[in-house]
Amino acid sequence: MEERIGQALREARKARGIGLRALAADTGISASLLSQVENGKSQPSVSTLYALVSRLGISLDDLLGLDVRETPADEPPSAGTGPAGVSRPGFTLQKAADNPVLTMDSGVRWERLASFDDGLVEALLVTYPPGASSSAEGALMRHGGFEFACLTEGSLTLTLEFDQYALGAGDSFCFEATRPHLYVNHGSETARGLWYIIGPNTAEGTRERLSGVLSQIATGKAPRPLDAGDVMRRLSEKSLGSGG
Repeated sequence: MEERIGQALREARKARGIGLRALAADTGISASLLSQVENGKSQPSVSTLYALVSRLGISLDDLLGLDVRETPADEPPSAGTGPAGVSRPGFTLQKAADNPVLTMDSGVRWERLASFDDGLVEALLVTYPPGASSSAEGALMRHGGFEFACLTEGSLTLTLEFDQYALGAGDSFCFEATRPHLYVNHGSETARGLWYIIGPNTAEGTRERLSGVLSQIATGKAPRPLDAGDVMRRLSEKSLGSGG
């Protein structure tokens, strides 16, 4: 799994003519970590992976290897009892046993749910074991698009910029994902919920703000960041200052 993810990220980066250090800077991680990810020696955190996907403009299908059976136009759709999935214009059936699964080093588990190939919506069943976090480094991260979610069991703490929210089973929420955020399961029970990422590949605003921060660092107008969390805080301050 790690090798497939790393290979997909490396191929997408090279196809777009983006250097390893440039991509690392754009997503707020170190070049050495990105190199380890691309070589299959390390897994990124959930938020870091989404930041990479958003920056490169690729879908989770490319990373998770989603492969559903194409149904001929004259073949009736599956009744839902067989093992095979079905994909045809306007309809996709994906059996639970066929959900592509990605488990992070932090223990967070993604299951890619059925969706269309237009790249507009990513549907995920996300599981957070006790103590798990969306960022292994504990840093607030951001990516393109909007997050819509409903927690179906357990509890999570959402940090959104400077505010924290306690989420319980049945709670639903949504926010612009370019705002720095972090999920942590502080409870003793597993937390699970449905996530829909709308427009995950629209990160132009984030890139513009990041370019501004990096430009200040490069020209000596601002000190070098201490870590990815420091970068996220500066982006947040820049966004607040500009009213964005």
